[in-house]
Amino acid sequence: MLLSDTTADLYARFQQCRAVSTDTRQPQDGTLFFALNGPSFRGAAFAPQALEKGALFAVVDDAELAAANPERYFYAPDTLLALQQLALFHRRQLGSMPIVAITGSNGKTTTKELLHAVLSRRFRVQYTRGNLNNHIGVPLTLLTISPEAHDMAVVEMGANHQGEIDSYCQYAEPTHGLITNIGKAHLEGFGGIEGVAKGKSELFRYLAAHCGTAFVNTADARLPELSTPVAQRITYPSAGDTYPAKLVAAAPHVSLRLFDGTPIEAAITGAYNFVNLAAAAAVGAHFGVPTADIAAALASYDPTNNRSQLVRTERNQVILDAYNANPSSMAAAILSLAARPGEASQKVALLGDMFELGAESEAEHSALGDLLAQQQFGTVVLVGKDMHHALRPGFQHFVTKAEATDWLRQHPLAERQILVKGSRGMGLETLMELL
Repeated sequence: MLLSDTTADLYARFQQCRAVSTDTRQPQDGTLFFALNGPSFRGAAFAPQALEKGALFAVVDDAELAAANPERYFYAPDTLLALQQLALFHRRQLGSMPIVAITGSNGKTTTKELLHAVLSRRFRVQYTRGNLNNHIGVPLTLLTISPEAHDMAVVEMGANHQGEIDSYCQYAEPTHGLITNIGKAHLEGFGGIEGVAKGKSELFRYLAAHCGTAFVNTADARLPELSTPVAQRITYPSAGDTYPAKLVAAAPHVSLRLFDGTPIEAAITGAYNFVNLAAAAAVGAHFGVPTADIAAALASYDPTNNRSQLVRTERNQVILDAYNANPSSMAAAILSLAARPGEASQKVALLGDMFELGAESEAEHSALGDLLAQQQFGTVVLVGKDMHHALRPGFQHFVTKAEATDWLRQHPLAERQILVKGSRGMGLETLMELL
């Protein structure tokens, strides 16, 4: 990415501010406000409000507005590009500070949180907060990194089309990278599973071209080959890898042994989280975090973000994994529920539509129905119009969440193990009060 001639001037204003803002609904005191445009609004219209609420400066694409008050407004013909260029300029002030980029189809956020927990045992770590992992969130995250306050950073990168990860790398300039896995996520935007592999591996190709280090999950059949261009590779969790690990049990919580035999019982559930825990251990070991500290960090991590949460309600044990879903993560969660101790008849799958599958949606939802039928769970509740394709004899299907809510009220569940999972837009976590 090329920097604008005015980026240095913008950076001087940034240094006077306490933070960067893009939303006038948030506190503005002492901020640098970027007036970003949306599909139905122009950001510059909100700039005066940002200044009234306490922003020190506003970056706008309205030349007349900026010219009328150049002390408070900064003109940029493309405010989003200006934000990204500012992030790159700031990244370069951080020098050789390690920036660990994380992407992948499943487990990005959990792995990011685990990495932060492990690395924080030895370093001052900044990391992506919430879901700020897109073309706006990544530069915003970079601009929160301080050379005085942080030793390193962990930056999550989400993507739903090819070229997106590469674009993030151009201004994040990561020194290290980790791809959790290659799965069936965002098939519509990527153009199929091969497109997913090509898009996610843009991180490895960037590292290869810039002498970076890749952490390679050898349990994913595609990743070892995709990482071959990278000269410096750290592998996990298979036998013979740099940092092997062994899954001991997946329920009620994941327990594993690290490369030196150290045992860990984590607070998260599901065999699919084993590789996320192993990834955090491998990264921590590479950066010199003592094994005892790695083990303590992994054992104490307790998810609270609707991802792999094991929740005991008054009547049931619920696996709340409702933040997102795609065919790969859905299948893993279903098989994990099936593998948990207990009779299949006492297990419940409460599942919502999987989004962004494009032309593959019908086939993938149908395949999900076949997988569910094989498990012989006592109850299967499907929610959403696309879940119609997963309907099999004995299953319950509701087009809307309101219909599912009524059914759950009329058929209360008790003494069950319940998996709750669906795409973010389904919002199935709101059904927890009925479980």
